[in-house]
Amino acid sequence: MATTNFNKTKIIATVGPASNTPEKLRALIAEGVDVFRLNFSHGSHADHVKVIEHVRAINAADGMNICLLQDLQGPKIRINDVLDGAVEIVAGQRLHIVCDNTMGTATRLSTSYTRLAHDVKPGDAILIDDGKLEVTVISTDGDKEVEVEVVYGGVVKPRKGINLPDTVVTAPSLTEKDIRDLHFGLDNDVEWVALSFVRKVEDIHEIKRIIAERGKDTRVVAKIEKPEAIRNIDSIIEATDAVMVARGDLGVEIGMEEVPMLQKMIVQKCHALGKPVIIATQMMESMITSPRPTRAESNDVANAVMDGADSLMLSAETAAGMYPIETIRSMNRTITSVEAQAEVFHRNFVFDLNAKTFLNDTVVANAVSLARDTNAAALIGLTKSGYTAFQLAKHRPKAHIFIFTDNRALLNTLNLVWGIRGYYYDRFVSTDDTISDLKEILVKEGHLATGDIFINIGSMPVMEKKRANMIKLSIVH
Repeated sequence: MATTNFNKTKIIATVGPASNTPEKLRALIAEGVDVFRLNFSHGSHADHVKVIEHVRAINAADGMNICLLQDLQGPKIRINDVLDGAVEIVAGQRLHIVCDNTMGTATRLSTSYTRLAHDVKPGDAILIDDGKLEVTVISTDGDKEVEVEVVYGGVVKPRKGINLPDTVVTAPSLTEKDIRDLHFGLDNDVEWVALSFVRKVEDIHEIKRIIAERGKDTRVVAKIEKPEAIRNIDSIIEATDAVMVARGDLGVEIGMEEVPMLQKMIVQKCHALGKPVIIATQMMESMITSPRPTRAESNDVANAVMDGADSLMLSAETAAGMYPIETIRSMNRTITSVEAQAEVFHRNFVFDLNAKTFLNDTVVANAVSLARDTNAAALIGLTKSGYTAFQLAKHRPKAHIFIFTDNRALLNTLNLVWGIRGYYYDRFVSTDDTISDLKEILVKEGHLATGDIFINIGSMPVMEKKRANMIKLSIVH
């Protein structure tokens, strides 16, 4: 059997000052990065376009399919600048939060969110700096000013985030800045775009409308970080292309003790619909300043792999941390260890008899079952739209998944999805010739060896490039 191996669970690394040169990006890829995240809460378009160009050049030069994920800022509510770079507030103290751009003091803070006074009501909690500080609303004038009392005090630093767990925020998920950034991303053909602070299915419909109007195939990731998103989770998952469990703001908004089971629930729902799911935030936070993770962080990564996450995302660890290379290496080792030992493979689903894709879906499911029963080394799919690839990944087979397509952009898109490795192929002559070609490619690449069983999923006739209607089992001679 061929010995070439790779992780099924993918790794997303955020690009920042610690990782934004071609040399550093290439080094991170060598350690196991599959996707680079561009965080539009930071950096200029000029900064981001350089990274995009670097990644595209690496893909072209090295025959890679590294994917780009644009992460929109969304209506992130922040404290503005404060006097002398920090002010202290103490429990029991009363102060005002004003909706303007004035310099904050210990008695009068300002916020970038102009509708704060309109949205909050007496008794609402306002959390600052990921909940390290908390104030309660005493009164609001409904326009520009909110009076609050400090519950948990501390040092207020500039640009720290504000969370409103008790408040219905009226700001749209797509801000004016987000729309400008989205068009920049579409101009540069990013494969995925993440929408922050999704609350309802209409948020997904709106961003998809803009993408469709631009004639692009960019896929949408819904970031789940608000209580409203949890209440509308089923419709959001159905409408989006992928989901991110953004545990930072989610943990502040709903309580961190609720996050572990919500993570598992969201992963299960995404699996049932064949939607990729990303686990994010503080996965290896200590490695921002330490060359080794904590035991708890290694357990967190392992748990996400066992849950069946498609991708694990790193933020400051690779964007601004001291040890980005070591972080990827450590995460990769944990993923490899878990996938080698834990029961993370083979998920079974009940099919919808009335679905338009019912017959195609059962072909894919039976191919996965056949691969399991024969201990096949590989499942090989041909796809134009990516549908077969997503369906194969949905079942979490133990056999490696290899996807061949003549859609080059799709190869990058699929690099975010569990277990998939893609190859460009555009020679569609006959079914038998195509299957022979794909086998030879994988033997040459070291993924198949003499005696290996492999299973092809495709459509007949092959030239029509329709959805899967054929399974063929073969042995490498």
